[in-house]
Amino acid sequence: MLQVHLDRCPAYTAPELPATVAALLQGTGCRPTPGTRVLVKPNLISSADAGLAATHPAVVRAVCEYLLAHGCRVQVGDSPAFGTGRLVARKVGLTAALRDLPVRLVELDRPRAAPLSFGEHIGISAVALESELLVNVPKCKVHTQMRLSLAVKNCFGCVVGMRKPLAHARYGEQGTRFEAMLLDVLAALPPMVHVIDGITAMHVRGPMGGRPFALGLLGASASAVALDTALATLLGVAPEASAIWQESLRRGLPGARLEQIAFPVLQLRDFDAAGFQVPGVLRPVTFNPLQLARGACKRLLARLG
Repeated sequence: MLQVHLDRCPAYTAPELPATVAALLQGTGCRPTPGTRVLVKPNLISSADAGLAATHPAVVRAVCEYLLAHGCRVQVGDSPAFGTGRLVARKVGLTAALRDLPVRLVELDRPRAAPLSFGEHIGISAVALESELLVNVPKCKVHTQMRLSLAVKNCFGCVVGMRKPLAHARYGEQGTRFEAMLLDVLAALPPMVHVIDGITAMHVRGPMGGRPFALGLLGASASAVALDTALATLLGVAPEASAIWQESLRRGLPGARLEQIAFPVLQLRDFDAAGFQVPGVLRPVTFNPLQLARGACKRLLARLG
């Protein structure tokens, strides 16, 4: 069975946070050898909403400290929807949080074509593909197009820059191609472990502009699919309400069924998600030409600024 490790953490200032993250990573079997090239991939979505919508700097720092203690060469990066990873990292406080650590903040640039299951290709960052280990650190939040944004969705950030909104426009109304593309991106990436920031989750709307929800959870797994299945179940989302989950089930991916998952630390029933609100009617996944043009302008202005 696949394992999902869940533990409590009451606040980002809690003194036990680094030890909790370390224990969760150890539990997943993440014990890299000295010199391993690691990319830590948080959710740095946009400088316009860089607070609640982003992975909290305290969680990213704890992940980096664990990897550095194992002698890893650590880079931290993302390719946000708008702006640059470094800009969003500065806005959210991540740059300051990592300043005294020997880690590099990088842009997930240099696209490299990766094949998709339906015969096309997408540009994934060579920075991600060339890493020996990728530690995916998503934020637990809702999404008005996908209903939830968890571990699988956060890997989409490894697709370079404007290729993400272009993928929305190209595949959004093409049957199940968009969610298929997300799982194809996940499969193309190097060995991974996933640590989810659910201390203060985001609900009501997302992936930006939502409201805080005190979930008090940190979770980790070697399987993004299993971690997402566990969190979606906890948050009251059924498989038929999640396109990514449905596609995982269609492919028969390990961890797509709750009965395939073991919880060695805490169980789902140990957390209270009562009152967590997910979007009802979802927005179309596709982007129209005007949205694409606005996004390109925002990205250019953010780089110039």
